[in-house]
Amino acid sequence: MAKILQPEANYTFRSIFELPNDPDEILAEFDYGYTQGRLALPRTKKPLAGLDELKAQIEASLPYVQLTSEVAKREVLVAPVLLRVAILSRQVLRFEYPLKVSNWLQGNLDYLIRAPQQVVVVEAKRDDLTRGFTQLAVEMIALSLVEEAPRYIYGAVTIGSFWVFGRLDRDAKLVTQDIGGYKVPDDLEDLVRVLVGILDGSGDRETL
Repeated sequence: MAKILQPEANYTFRSIFELPNDPDEILAEFDYGYTQGRLALPRTKKPLAGLDELKAQIEASLPYVQLTSEVAKREVLVAPVLLRVAILSRQVLRFEYPLKVSNWLQGNLDYLIRAPQQVVVVEAKRDDLTRGFTQLAVEMIALSLVEEAPRYIYGAVTIGSFWVFGRLDRDAKLVTQDIGGYKVPDDLEDLVRVLVGILDGSGDRETL
């Protein structure tokens, strides 16, 4: 198969999103495999302070906003959820985090929360979850090459109202996309429990 990425060319995470190739073909360029399966995602059991208020806020806002732009989705659906997760986990939420590992692995991460198990979140442009997940996978590969990276790195791609998780396994050189997903606001509690569970450091379970 012909190479997709040119050795001397520069690519950003956003330009990876624009490539028309399938996820497995693009990840093969980085010597990673790609699969889909049911991930046994960790879930915290601790009380989630402020979650009821967050759900009420989102539900009250939805009739009065048009979620037709990335900015609207970010302000109404994505950032409030991640900010609540950061508070519950006592971790710093970073926006537009700059990262450069190589000419093929560079750009800004939409959201990053660093903990024993890192979480990176990508907003899928044009509501394209497939290409959004490819971008997410490449960002997780970049994070795996940073000093002291854990074996497992978790991430999620979202269109605001729907979230899909992925997990990178450094030892197996494999990225797994969860075949399930979470709706907001309906599955908000489950989504937050997973995000907090990952950041609490219990995110080392195997795929079912």
